[in-house]
Amino acid sequence: MTGYGKSISQLPSKKITIEVKSLNSKNLDLNARIPSYYREKELEMRNIVAKSLERGKVDFSLYVELNGEETNASINEAVVKQYMKQLAKVVNTNDVNNVEFLKMAIRLPDTLNTERDEIDEEEYDAILHGLDQALELINRYRIDEGRALREDFELRIKNIGEYLKEVEAIDPERMEGVRVRLLKSVSDLKAEIDENRFEQELTYYLEKYDITEEKVRLENHLDYFTKSLNAGESNGKKLAFIGQEIGREINTIGSKSNYAPMQQIVVRMKDELEKIKEQLLNVL
Repeated sequence: MTGYGKSISQLPSKKITIEVKSLNSKNLDLNARIPSYYREKELEMRNIVAKSLERGKVDFSLYVELNGEETNASINEAVVKQYMKQLAKVVNTNDVNNVEFLKMAIRLPDTLNTERDEIDEEEYDAILHGLDQALELINRYRIDEGRALREDFELRIKNIGEYLKEVEAIDPERMEGVRVRLLKSVSDLKAEIDENRFEQELTYYLEKYDITEEKVRLENHLDYFTKSLNAGESNGKKLAFIGQEIGREINTIGSKSNYAPMQQIVVRMKDELEKIKEQLLNVL
């Protein structure tokens, strides 16, 4: 499920920004961008993010900005001077001044010394606090989106239920229509028939078009979908499976209906189900 959370912590000499973004994914796919200075704490921070978000394609970024009053880097003067001397031997000093030599030398390897200190505990506590804030925001974002999805699911399931009532209402009319058509077809043949045998064959034929079982199963599936939707645990995969079962019953009703008004209702039911399936991709 998509989400976004950001926190900013201001320390005396640093500004620490934490961003967490997520997209829908069946499993947890965590990508972390952390300055090398904090690499030793990366595993711990990854575990915190994974425990909080559980799954999704997650981008976790930690940015550190120094305010200029403090830096761990210093220029290696001896190396820079040596580079400048060597450059002076290669290039005519009349054509290039010392500033140009300095620009070239500072780009060469080992011109900066970086002193690595231990991570200050107070600083790391601020990072963890900021991470908790960002995770709280992204989870709130995901919960809001989940609530909107649940309302949409409930609406779609309710609509399918209403269409099912329409199917039940016109089902007797449909069966009677099938019976009348068969009787008319037989009478048009103008042939003598055994009435008892005809009634037996007619009953057997009409049983093939009976959708009582499908209506009962579809109603049960709709109820089960709603119960699973409101359960406390994560049920994305279960909802997808129930959605498949709902689709199976709707398709069977459509194939057995042999009645245009009922087939039109089935089309509307399928349309609602397709919208459910599209949204289920966001909660797997």
